[in-house]
Order: sequence, then C-alpha cells, then structure tokens
Amino acid sequence: MSLTRRDFARRSAATGAGVALAGSVGALATAPNALAATDNGHDHDHDHEHGVGYGPLIPDPDGLLALPAHFSYEVITYSGKTTLESGEFTPSNHDGTATFEGPRGTTLLVNNHELAGARADWPHPVPLTEGLVYDTGAAGGCTVVEVRRGGAVAEWVGIAGTATNCAGGSTPWGTWLTCEETEDKAGAKGFTKDHGYVFEVDPYDRRANRAPKPVKAFGRYAHEAVVIDPKRGHAFLTEDAAGPNGLLYRWTPPEHFHHGRGKLRTLADDAGVLQAFKCFDSGGRFVDDLSRATKIGTTYGVDWVDVPDRDARTVSTRKQFKDGEITRARKLEGMWWGDGGTYIVSSFARAESPVQHDGQVWFYDPKRRTLTLKVLLGVNPDPSKDGAFDGPDNITVSPYGGLVIAEDGEGVQHLFGATEKGRTYPIARNELNIGSAQEPEYSEFTGVTFSPDGRTLFANIQTPGIMLAITGPWKRQK
Repeated sequence: MSLTRRDFARRSAATGAGVALAGSVGALATAPNALAATDNGHDHDHDHEHGVGYGPLIPDPDGLLALPAHFSYEVITYSGKTTLESGEFTPSNHDGTATFEGPRGTTLLVNNHELAGARADWPHPVPLTEGLVYDTGAAGGCTVVEVRRGGAVAEWVGIAGTATNCAGGSTPWGTWLTCEETEDKAGAKGFTKDHGYVFEVDPYDRRANRAPKPVKAFGRYAHEAVVIDPKRGHAFLTEDAAGPNGLLYRWTPPEHFHHGRGKLRTLADDAGVLQAFKCFDSGGRFVDDLSRATKIGTTYGVDWVDVPDRDARTVSTRKQFKDGEITRARKLEGMWWGDGGTYIVSSFARAESPVQHDGQVWFYDPKRRTLTLKVLLGVNPDPSKDGAFDGPDNITVSPYGGLVIAEDGEGVQHLFGATEKGRTYPIARNELNIGSAQEPEYSEFTGVTFSPDGRTLFANIQTPGIMLAITGPWKRQK
C-alpha cells in the first residue's frame, strides 16, 4: 500500500515530521535530529576539545596519508606494485569495498575496480581469469583480498570483464553486489555484451563466481550502490547520472522468493518490480529534486513508481518518466544499511540542479516510508584549502557511532566522521600528489569500511589504486 500525500500531511501535522529547522548550514551543526552538518568555517580543533574526533591530522613523512596522533596505516594492495596469486599486478582504480569475516581469524575484502571504456586503455585491468569473465572487452571487475595474521596478504580475481565497477553493497547472506556505473551496450568501446548491471560476488566460494550472470531484475542503468533490506527483502539502488539527474530505485522481490547464496542467479530478467522514488513534503506538494531541501531535519514522504522498461532497451530508465512523475537528485552515490533503514548520499549539486550544495546524506525509513535529511554540506568556496569537507561519496555506519564518509570533492580529499549529535571531524587526508607542484591533484577516497571486529578502518585511494588499513585508539563519538 502506498503512502498517500494526504496520509503524510496528516502524520506531519501530528508529529512535526517534515518541518524544516531554522538557521544557516553552520548553525545547524548542533541541530536536533541532525546526524551531521558543517559549514566552511567549522572549527575542528574546537570540536576535539569537547571530545569530538581525534585531533588534528599530522602530515605523513612518506607523503601518503595524514592521520591523527597515535594512528597508523598499512598498505594492503597497491596497483602496479603488489601482485595477485596468479603473479599479475593488482588492478587499478580501487572503489567500493566490503569486509567479511574469513576463516581462521582472517579478514576478506571484495574490492571494486572502476575501469571504464576499452580494456586496452588500462595498463592494469582486472585479469581475464578463466571462468570468471563476463565480457572479454571490458577492463573492470572485483578482486578478493585476504588479510592474514602477521600482515600477510593474498589477492585473487572475483569477477572480470565488467565495466566501471563503482560502488555496490554487501548482502545479509555474506556476499558482495558490485555495480556497473555505465549504460554502454555491446558494440561500444570494444564491448561484446551490454553493461549497466549488478553482479554478485561470493568472497568465500570461488566456484560460485564462475560464469558471471548479471542480475537483470535490478535494471540496467548507471548503478552506484545497493543495499538489501534484511527484513523485507527489498533492494534499494542509487543511480549516478545527469542530463537529467538520476533516481533512487527500489526492487521488490516476487512472491515466495527468499534471498540467499546463489538465489539472485535464479531470478528471471523481469522478476519482481523495479520502481523509482517520488517525494512529497508535509503539505503534500511534489518535490522534483532533493536539492530543494536546505535544512537539516527536512522529511519527505516517499511513494514508488513502476519503471516501464527496466532493461532500458531504447531509453535510459531515468528518461522514461515525465516531469512530475518522479523525484531526481544529482550524483546519488554511496549507501549503507543501518539503524533500520538506509543512508543515501547525494554527493553535490551544481547548475543541473535547482539548488546548489556540496553534499547531502539522507536516511530512508522503510517502515515509515520517509526520507530525512541528516547531513548538509554548504558549497565549499575554496576546495584547495584544508579544513572544509565537500563531495561525500562512499559511506559506512561506524561501530563507534555516526558515520564515516569518503570525500570525492575538489582539491583536498579526506576521510571524515559525522557524529550522531551533529559534528564532523577529520580522520585522514590524502597526501599523495598525482599532479604537479604547481597544480597539485589528489585522488578521491573510496571503499570506506570497518573490519568485522571494528578495530580496523579500510579505505582506498582510487588513483593509482591503493588499499589502506587504518588502526588507532578508536573511541565512541558522541
């Protein structure tokens, strides 16, 4: 049953849902119900004095990763330097990652490699391992990394021949869903098959990954991330696209379908129902784009509208709707399930959106069918200077409270935390300059995720492709 605009308006009047909080972005840093907010003048040292964060970041003499005092890092994989079990180099362009508890105290990580276009364009593509290849013309895929006691590392291919493997999501049954952020079809860029799908990768069973099969029921579009509702079985999926802006999707499984290892392979291409979201405010007014929300705590009701052609045979899924039929958002990026719902990132909004911002994080409550703005980053006037955050991308719920967010903005790049009481704080800064001294350039962070025991924070520097393990005196952030 859909949540009607009238129902939501009635509920809002009774509970105050959807009432925008007053004040500028900076003033909202301590707003009630705000998970986090910051402005460009936020005082991180002041926060640390009051027990938030871990203090200032200390420059790295090795020029790789600045961390707070008493924190350290290890390089786990490094494209072009470390090697797979086969002897081939670790592929480049690390992106979305998840961790799994491995055998005998090991940690398993499935790591996306966001390699777009022709395979010949990349010096370190994902190797075309026999039996694990979807399309011989594509460069992307996933590797599985095993971190053993004593720091030993093993790495092997989980899937190959996919394209632009950006983010994805772990499943309640212990596998990884890798998402292709492309709409390229067979015949383009040397591809032999259509792309823009979700694939499942099992970190425990190499045989389960043989003969890769796309989950076409989830649709074909520029996929970014996916989460599975462990109670209801829905899949929620983000689309990172523009012209027009992308959509948030929900896939409802068919009747009597039960999730589990290998079950997605059994789905028909048109199984279940794929829908796009449609939001309305507390007055029942349609919301065309999420950038319209400028106050932390803004809450929208959500309805879901069927996608006419989920395989986008002639028209992209996001272009199959007329104005007024669905809600859009620019750069819908990372997602993470937690607190009974899913956190969803809109990385930034510019001229293609009604209102400009440098990042939003929303929370969708499937029980109430509401979407609430938790994080709002104002436009950063000078990304080249350290101190402000912009362009959130990959995201994880922290075992120490709040969120940890990977920055994919302009200029300086951070990992930063956002507390439940509304403060942000730096965790790491990328110091690997891949530009020049005159025009420095720093790659984005990706794949932020904690180890199963919560002691290690893993994260990637996308270019050239470095996986890092960060440890230190983690503490509860209030």
